[in-house]
Amino acid sequence: MTSLADLRVIDAATLFAGPSAAMMLGDFGADVIKIEHPRRGDPSRGHGASVDGVGLWWKSLSRNKRTAAVDLSRAEGQEILRRLAERSDVLIENFRPGTLERWNLAPEDLLKANPRLIVARMTGFGQIGPMAGQPGFGTLAEAMSGFAAMTGEPDGPPTLPPLALADGIAGLAMSYAIMVALHARAATGRGQVIDLAIIEPILGLLGPQMTAYKALGVVPRRTGNRSSSNAPRNTYRTRDGRWVAISTSAQPIAERVVTLVGRPDLVEQPWFASGHGRVQHVDELDEAVATWIAARDADEVIARFEEAQAAVAPIYDVTDLATDPQYAALGTFVELPDAELGTVTLQNVLFRLSETPGEIRWPGRPLGHDTDEVLGELDYPAEAVAALREAGVIA
Repeated sequence: MTSLADLRVIDAATLFAGPSAAMMLGDFGADVIKIEHPRRGDPSRGHGASVDGVGLWWKSLSRNKRTAAVDLSRAEGQEILRRLAERSDVLIENFRPGTLERWNLAPEDLLKANPRLIVARMTGFGQIGPMAGQPGFGTLAEAMSGFAAMTGEPDGPPTLPPLALADGIAGLAMSYAIMVALHARAATGRGQVIDLAIIEPILGLLGPQMTAYKALGVVPRRTGNRSSSNAPRNTYRTRDGRWVAISTSAQPIAERVVTLVGRPDLVEQPWFASGHGRVQHVDELDEAVATWIAARDADEVIARFEEAQAAVAPIYDVTDLATDPQYAALGTFVELPDAELGTVTLQNVLFRLSETPGEIRWPGRPLGHDTDEVLGELDYPAEAVAALREAGVIA
């Protein structure tokens, strides 16, 4: 049994944020139908590494989804989406505001036809406001949220992440919003419209920056790998050229770390009793920790930290992930059969449920793989499907 097997979700979004939310629902059994343009496909098919032209990011992002290729700019394609929405629980879309309305697929009209539908709208800047109509991507959210301004070395430029961070956070937020709306529907019997702007969810992960600014005038500054809230917290190089990271967010951990590195006297200092106080003496703390670590190989450093019950982790690249025993024990990565690639390794579902676990049933499929099946479920006869394909409405 899977938790969401009774749900049908239409993924009419592109790239990463909306499709990520749909992927998470599909991981726990929802019937997700991915709608793509019949000739261009989803742009995410072309992102990142590929094998013989088959995108690997797509294999993960569109796992557990059936794929139907439908041109939504055509009236016939709009009718397909309308009929599909009438029989679905959730529609996820990320078109610019006004696009659905221009296609005669306005949320209020879809809700009239299917009052239980959840219309999940995800855009860069939301459905209202002076920037609503502008194209928006995760990079812009990382810039406008304050993330880039506080990321990087103190004397370096604002730094963007090397991955779709804001999109991923927005995808998690949207999957949560959808579950909230579905829970409300169980009580009211009515669906609703979700308006999620990608520029907003990332703010929640940056801490109370606006709260501190309004109360104290604090403007976050770049601190490199250090923290503005506690110390020591940094990356440190070991004698054998490897790197480790430590965290001392909890007071007892901070005490264990400085004791381990030979500076128990620091614990007695009045300023050591709080993270804020330790930040004021970060250079002294970092020097003590860095000197001790630099005199030892990584394996010894990690073993000594673990013996002291202090928080440490090696800094991994993907080659380390592939052989790490903790990830292996968790089953974090799974190898699946794939019609195009033979086999493909994907990251598993995000969490484990004891009674209704999720599962990756198949990787992302070729363009239009399930179009005929989906239209058949909408009562399109075979000859109508053939005519739509001939006209270029579907693939």
